Order: sequence, then C-alpha cells, then structure tokens
Amino acid sequence: MRITKVDKYARECNKGLELEVTDEALLEATGGIVQGMSGSPIIQDGKLVGAVTHVFVKDAAKGYGIFIDEMLENVDSP
Repeated sequence: MRITKVDKYARECNKGLELEVTDEALLEATGGIVQGMSGSPIIQDGKLVGAVTHVFVKDAAKGYGIFIDEMLENVDSP
C-alpha cells in the first residue's frame, strides 16, 4: 500500500490519509479495498501509521485511512 496524500487537517479525521493498493496479488484477488478491510493496519517503513477506513467508490484500488495518533486520542483510558 502506498500513501498518496497526507492531510493532518482533513475535515473528517478518518480521511487524513489517501491510499493506493500496490500489491499486485491483492489487486488480482480482490480488485482493491473491499468490505471488511476497514481497520486493516497501514504500515510504512516498519511502523504502524494508521488504519484503512474507506474505499473510493469509483476506484477500489484507492481509499482513505486514519492516522494512528487520531485513533489513540479517541481511546477511553481506564
């Protein structure tokens, strides 16, 4: 997966990352991001940077993600 756009100030926090599926085997098997992939980790340079949130309606090989820091900010502390 490749991050194609980063927007730390996106109006919707779950659309701060734009993604493109680059794995040929995944594209061959599924056509891209499909139902059930929401929450899948986005890993860049061996680090967890976020999770998949949405697929582009007109291009299943592209979608949105949320930053890990946004996810952690919204976790309830015990």
